[in-house]
Amino acid sequence: MNKENYRILQVAEDATDEEIDASYAALKAKYNEERWLPGEEGNNAAKMLDRLEAAYRELTSERKENKQNTNGESAFEEVADLIRKGDIAAAQSKLDAFNERNAEWHYLQSVVFYKKNWMNESKKQLEIAMQMDPVNSKYQDAYQKLNAHVNYQSQTGGAPNTNPNVQSDSEQMGGNWCSTCASCCYTYLCVNCLFNLCCGCR
Repeated sequence: MNKENYRILQVAEDATDEEIDASYAALKAKYNEERWLPGEEGNNAAKMLDRLEAAYRELTSERKENKQNTNGESAFEEVADLIRKGDIAAAQSKLDAFNERNAEWHYLQSVVFYKKNWMNESKKQLEIAMQMDPVNSKYQDAYQKLNAHVNYQSQTGGAPNTNPNVQSDSEQMGGNWCSTCASCCYTYLCVNCLFNLCCGCR
């Protein structure tokens, strides 16, 4: 945040968009009138008018971007909540409605594909998420667990583990194993644990 822009527009940092617009309009009218004054006073007004225009453009663009980011994060939380509730169709519908698709979008799309048992598509979406945000440990961890799960399925033909003496997939991968997930799946990882969307698994 460039505090200088607020100073030029003569508004507080917590000013509303309407207050910023009003101050901009008033100052613009003032400087437009004063720039025709003779000498240094007119030159200063012309300079201030240029600074005012630049500050207003930068500030309004910054605030718009912040709002979009906030709305995007809120929408992602809604998608995650739908996945937790098992409403995959609604989660997919919300994902389809996004105009901008960042790393978190591809991560959530991967979770939806996993829930549909579309493993290859899920893997591809996670790879895109990691390319867009290579330092995100959540995406990397999910990708490793997904690969381990896919490899186990290919080796066993998808057969469930019924031997209580054999470690579960989650334990073999060093993941945290919650009692809720243990009652739901033996060998197969439930997607909620795999993608850290519920059960308190981290």
